[in-house]
Amino acid sequence: MVRRHTATLRAALMAVDFVGAMALFIAVSIARYGIEWQDGWRRLGADGWLAAAAFGAGWVFVVWLRGLYRLRARWSMRSEVVALLQATGVLALTTITLLFVIKISDASRLLIGVLFVSMAILSIASRILLRSSFSALRERGYMTRNLLVLGAGTEAQDFADRIERHSDLGVRVIGHLSGADGIAPGLTRPVLGPLEQIEDVFHAQVVDEVAVCLPVQAWDLVEPVTRLCAGEGKVVRIPSDGGGPRVAGGYTEDFDGQHVLSLVYGPDRALGLLIKRVADLTIGVGALILLSPLFAFVAMRIRALDGSPVMFRQTRVGLHGRRFELLKFRTMQLDAEQRLAELEELNEVSGRAFKVTNDPRLTRSGAFLRRTGLDELPQLWNVVRGEMSLVGPRPPLPVEVEGYDVWHRRRLSMKPGITGLWQVSARREPDFDRWVTLDLEYIDRWSLLLDFKILLRTIPAVVNQEGR
Repeated sequence: MVRRHTATLRAALMAVDFVGAMALFIAVSIARYGIEWQDGWRRLGADGWLAAAAFGAGWVFVVWLRGLYRLRARWSMRSEVVALLQATGVLALTTITLLFVIKISDASRLLIGVLFVSMAILSIASRILLRSSFSALRERGYMTRNLLVLGAGTEAQDFADRIERHSDLGVRVIGHLSGADGIAPGLTRPVLGPLEQIEDVFHAQVVDEVAVCLPVQAWDLVEPVTRLCAGEGKVVRIPSDGGGPRVAGGYTEDFDGQHVLSLVYGPDRALGLLIKRVADLTIGVGALILLSPLFAFVAMRIRALDGSPVMFRQTRVGLHGRRFELLKFRTMQLDAEQRLAELEELNEVSGRAFKVTNDPRLTRSGAFLRRTGLDELPQLWNVVRGEMSLVGPRPPLPVEVEGYDVWHRRRLSMKPGITGLWQVSARREPDFDRWVTLDLEYIDRWSLLLDFKILLRTIPAVVNQEGR
């Protein structure tokens, strides 16, 4: 469970280290050689930008060799500082040796001294700031995942304690389900019910992961539990000390001196998912800025033709059952929700969704906004907030989710999107199960390239006004 949960922090540390080292190299070079610092390095027979990039890459490599991008069982600032000072010494010795070998012995000793002293100070300061920022965000509920522990005995309590001692993981234990091991004296977290109520707890709580900490006499329950988790897209963790129930698939990691078998049902490319989030944030913020004149025009048009309010807010269900307020430009009359029941017979979708092509509740501007997809633009704010992604399954209503079959619920194992595979390939498909099948196909096949292809296919769909 280390590699999945620490991927964001590791990537952030590596990026900060690389960019920081490059920036420091350039700053020290400017201080030594002036604004034309590249000429100073050119006179020594080296390219300034290449040297800066090499220094940044070298620093990341040395820090990686020292194991400072790995989660450690007992992290402390003191050990981090010592390791960073050692890494600085190694890189300094390597750099001086390399300069001698490639015959750049005329490089300023003052520059080299200032560079490495500054590098040590910058690295220590940036790590304190970055770790503090991650901890603060996770204490406020951001970038966290909820873990349900199966079992309420001593071993289950111990594993839950280990999890929460590692705040870097960003995992919050929401409670236990009691099993054959009974309830440990002094259990510090709530017991949400017996193990038999696991499916009810899944539907009532936001559960991202499940830790199976059951005694030997209950190992026969592991297989049906993992099958249920697979159907709903939950990650399963099975801690053991070399033994434990046999479960096919997954991978074993060492966590705090204990083996943990992880079974991940859904996208497990942690770095790719991190890049997806960065892309969502970058594109979302950029689009909100660039399209602000269009937002203003649409808002004024709605206000002039249909009156207030301009925005429509509706509760939707996101990742693993998280509820959020979805934003759209208003396209319906104010009493649209109250009139829904009288239109049920016009529903064009068979299953847990509602869709009517010529909806009589549309406002004067609503049909045009729906057809062009302009009503969806405010969801860029949901993307920036992290509640949605640019590409993903359609965000359902809570009442729709309440009627889901178990296999439908796996579509909640990925953030909902503004556009998605079914939107660009089967928008007019009347069968809800077909929508879900396409969403699950997207989840199973997910890659950054697939997201890019879907975004490209969305453009002609908008231009040709295929929205309904």
